Amino acid sequence: MKVPFNVLRPQYLMFKEEYDKAALEVLDSGWYVLGEKVSQFEKEFADYVGVKHCVGLNSGLDALILAFRALGISEGDEVIVPANTYIASVLGVTENGATPIFVEPDEFYNIDPARIEEAITERTKAILPVHLYGQPARMEEIMAIAKKRDLFVVEDCAQAHGATINGKNIGTFGDINCFSFFPTKNLGAFGDAGAIVTDNEELEKRVRLLRNYGSVKKYYHEIEGVNSRLDEFQAALLSVKIKHMTELEDDRKRVAEKYLEEITNPMIELPKTKEGFKHVWHLFVVKCDKRDELQRYLSDNGIGTQIHYPVPPHLSGAYRRFGYKKGDFPITENYAESILSLPLYNGMKDEEVDYVIAKINMFKGVSV
Repeated sequence: MKVPFNVLRPQYLMFKEEYDKAALEVLDSGWYVLGEKVSQFEKEFADYVGVKHCVGLNSGLDALILAFRALGISEGDEVIVPANTYIASVLGVTENGATPIFVEPDEFYNIDPARIEEAITERTKAILPVHLYGQPARMEEIMAIAKKRDLFVVEDCAQAHGATINGKNIGTFGDINCFSFFPTKNLGAFGDAGAIVTDNEELEKRVRLLRNYGSVKKYYHEIEGVNSRLDEFQAALLSVKIKHMTELEDDRKRVAEKYLEEITNPMIELPKTKEGFKHVWHLFVVKCDKRDELQRYLSDNGIGTQIHYPVPPHLSGAYRRFGYKKGDFPITENYAESILSLPLYNGMKDEEVDYVIAKINMFKGVSV
């Protein structure tokens, strides 16, 4: 049997008639950028998250860049960021000329609040928690630090649509918060798309200016902006998918719970979940001291996997200028050398899940 790491088509087929109808409506409308479908989705997504405002953008990375820009964060400023994250999180900071200050993760793979205060300096302006793999960061602790030190908080929610802390949605804690709708995300579009959400009307207005060349009225430009507009096709298709989020979330939970219950190989460390925190299982990440052997073994048995992420941002060539070296963030580096993401996608069949479990439980530490 072959089990790919991820397949998008089964999820499309679940709601094919609705997607096709929505796409054809956009084609027939003759209006393809920043129209009624975008406004409709912005309202739907704001309601879904539980905030007053949503601004649709071209991507999750643009959401991060424009969020920090809207807050006025720039050269000379510092932002506390997780050392264990995808580089896009950090690019949102550096694209504005600010400096990322890395902080090690906790046992749940997210930024460790206990390590944040020691990283704060007089130049620190914000904290960027990332809800990695679908589990919320410890926002209540982070918000307490931010309030005490008078810092902005920008949540990177790219992997955690629908995740909650004691019933409160992620994306409702920070000052301005960022989502990606890349096709593989739990609420994924059919191309690049993203959004910021906020309860702050001034920040919302500023992002609306920034996303459209700094313009409210065509050809009249109030500030220096960019082109980061959510198109009508993506908005219309996202409006279809958001109606089915509970169903899609339950489908991912089905796979994750089966993995948690039936993977019994002592060489495999299963993901931990924090009490009161709803994990939405964007990724199912295990830890294994013989990760590379495990990945080869699974590949030899037709099972696709990925590593999220093999090179931490502080060791990437992109940030060589900051002078970090191996050993500077040992917890993050250990994760990078030992974690592996197992297949998990909407429409995954029970027999595929059973096959993955059986092969993992048979793993002895050598590729066969």
